[in-house]
Amino acid sequence: MARVFSPVAACVALMFLAAACTPAQQAYKRAAHQPYLTDEVLVAGDGHTLPLRYWLPEDATPIAIIIALHGFNDYSNAFSAPGEYLSHHGIAVYAYDQRGFGKTPYHGIWAGQENLMQDVEQMVRAVADLHPGIPIYLLGESMGGAVVITTLAERPLPQVKGAILTAPAVWGDETMNILYRASLWTMAHTLPQMELTGKGLKILASDNIEMLRALSRDPLVIKRTRVDAIYGIVKLMDAAYRDIGRVNTPLLLLYGANDQVIPKAPVRQAIEHLHAPQRIAYYPDGYHMLLRDLGGEVVLGDIQSWIEHPDAPLPSGYDADWEKRMEN
Repeated sequence: MARVFSPVAACVALMFLAAACTPAQQAYKRAAHQPYLTDEVLVAGDGHTLPLRYWLPEDATPIAIIIALHGFNDYSNAFSAPGEYLSHHGIAVYAYDQRGFGKTPYHGIWAGQENLMQDVEQMVRAVADLHPGIPIYLLGESMGGAVVITTLAERPLPQVKGAILTAPAVWGDETMNILYRASLWTMAHTLPQMELTGKGLKILASDNIEMLRALSRDPLVIKRTRVDAIYGIVKLMDAAYRDIGRVNTPLLLLYGANDQVIPKAPVRQAIEHLHAPQRIAYYPDGYHMLLRDLGGEVVLGDIQSWIEHPDAPLPSGYDADWEKRMEN
């Protein structure tokens, strides 16, 4: 007798296939211990260690501390030049490799939003314990900006006086091509381990070509990205887009007119949802990697000025008429 492969059997088979191909994500474990810093790592409350870099003013107490979060596939080295600049102007900078990136365990495996947010909270607590009484600011570049937004929306941190978002990864589902979203979901649930590169996209992330060449040679910068990690960052960007209106912490949001990574439209729409005290700067010559562009010191000077004089116009002048210029 011939066997009939019924629609019910087909659905069951597809369910088993989807279960076998669930996007990978690092396990979440609630912090149970006090976090602390060593010279090389943040030891989080769940026992996870995150490689650490820092730049401190010489022979002086810092006027402020920035905790910096890098972008997707990057790591804490992203803040080497910005850290040097800011520390020479009295601002300490701490940066850590976010889970799944740099020298952390499970390199290339998506950490999950809960882990990323908990690590921010842990880092803030550890830095506040080490530098009591010094104002703390969060700085998020691209993906790091999305992590900062969702963290401040979900778990407000009283130690944080303000947040700096540079080219924040805010890109909601409603502003993303539906065919792209459907294709990504399908690939993430059928071929999660498949790796993609950015070759052929012809995206220029900065006008600092020597810096980009150095990144291409750096073995800690991820060049081949798992599909399920891309799926994870897209979900995070959507969460940041939705959550930005719930942030009450004062914000400095910086965006470049030549950003080819995060489109202008969703950033502009996200800004419209802001309720927190804010200052926006739109750089006509800026790219996605604003802090490492050839004109990066202009941006860093604005960050320094905003920390020291939050109510004053930025020295670059690019906060003036930003809305009109961004609409063109």
